[in-house]
Amino acid sequence: MTFTQLCYPVFEKAIEDFHLLDDVDQDINNPYERGTIEYDLYVKNWIDTVQWHLEDIIRDPHIDPADALVIKRRIDKSNQDRTDLVERIDSYFLSLYDTVKVLPDATINTESPAWAVDRLSILALKIYHMKEQVERPDATDEHRQKCEQKLKVLMEQQKDLSTAIDQLIDDIAAGRKYMKVYKQMKMYNDPSTNPVLYGKK
Repeated sequence: MTFTQLCYPVFEKAIEDFHLLDDVDQDINNPYERGTIEYDLYVKNWIDTVQWHLEDIIRDPHIDPADALVIKRRIDKSNQDRTDLVERIDSYFLSLYDTVKVLPDATINTESPAWAVDRLSILALKIYHMKEQVERPDATDEHRQKCEQKLKVLMEQQKDLSTAIDQLIDDIAAGRKYMKVYKQMKMYNDPSTNPVLYGKK
């Protein structure tokens, strides 16, 4: 089993579980054992799924500005939680392949495995919601047909991205590529580097 064959069903499970209640305030009920990669992948996609719906809510043109600010702050925290999870998943890969002998001509990839997996998680959400549009009973035939074409593109993208991720992981395992992980260092979340925050002191 490849890594994407392991993780994609976990993403689909998280999305399906969320939509049982379809409520951004519901509690997560992670079915996987804490400490496993599946547990972290489920949390990762749950964060993405909740944020997807928060992004929908905040675009309501009639939303109360005070409510919008609360949601914006939730989205900011969600983005930080998402980054933390990606870095934790990269730590899993670093630990898994820490004894691999890197070949002399090994190259580095433009992104780490976990950031590629992050894109796959978002893609699973796009596919789920585009399928919803294809099956919308109140939509016009034209709308459904357009969404069906978009869905085909997303499905092709999912196949290509999965292949690329699995190839990257195979290359790391064989020493043909090596990992270097740079922490995101988001300055706007840090009271010591955001001038608006440290200027308040």
